[in-house]
Amino acid sequence: QVQPVESGGGSVQAGGSLRLSCAVSGDTYCVAWFRQAPGKEREGVAISLSIGTRYSNSVRGRFTISQDSAKNTLYLQMNDLKPEDTAMYICAARVGYTPSCLAYWDRPSSYDSWGQGTQVTVSS
Repeated sequence: QVQPVESGGGSVQAGGSLRLSCAVSGDTYCVAWFRQAPGKEREGVAISLSIGTRYSNSVRGRFTISQDSAKNTLYLQMNDLKPEDTAMYICAARVGYTPSCLAYWDRPSSYDSWGQGTQVTVSS
């Protein structure tokens, strides 16, 4: 088991930016950002692997995912934030190598370790 630790959330006005960080230690290959708003299902936001990067349709073009392998940290740069981006942003990881990671990256069931999350609130 690994324990992702998120940071960087906060409150911003629409059009603003935030950068989230997710520190993950241990043997992981599949690490992604999810978000969950009150009353809504958990939604895959983005993932970045050496073989490809994926974004949800709702954030593509505004969010950028990156990673610093030396620091075992995954980042999510969020620009042009909208009120509908308001949610708890959660980092998810799966221990070990998962060859099907990219194919099923946005399914919560693909992950076995979850962080506590960091809250992002965007006001209009």
